[in-house]
Amino acid sequence: MDVQDIVNTVSQKAGLDQATTEKVVGTIFSVLEHEADGTSAASFFAKIPGADALAQKYDVMAAAPAGGGGGFLSSLQGALGGVLGEKAGALVNGLAALKASGLDVAQIRKAGETLVQQAEAAAGPDLTNQVLGSVPSLKSHLGLG
Repeated sequence: MDVQDIVNTVSQKAGLDQATTEKVVGTIFSVLEHEADGTSAASFFAKIPGADALAQKYDVMAAAPAGGGGGFLSSLQGALGGVLGEKAGALVNGLAALKASGLDVAQIRKAGETLVQQAEAAAGPDLTNQVLGSVPSLKSHLGLG
């Protein structure tokens, strides 16, 4: 199972269009890439072809476009990222990106739940739980914790 299979299944089960689903999956993978323990994250991404490329496409730590406004939220994200370090910044940025995608909490949770089921099928439940376990706040935001 590759990342496109996961995007297709999440799209179907969560009732989201392909572009939105790709962004949600890529954003969650990007948070995991930045926050999860290095060894288990590398093993996890190695088992899902294309997952690392999708995470990089939707990199939550990429600089915001110049002159893109952003206002209070982006300055708050920057301050939190600076105070709490890259790991917390990745989670804050990822959650902001998910909320900015126009989805409600129920849709984000359904997409996250389906993504985890598909990741378990692709990478195995032990490795998936190990990677998610190293980012417990992400699990709780996806309604999994």
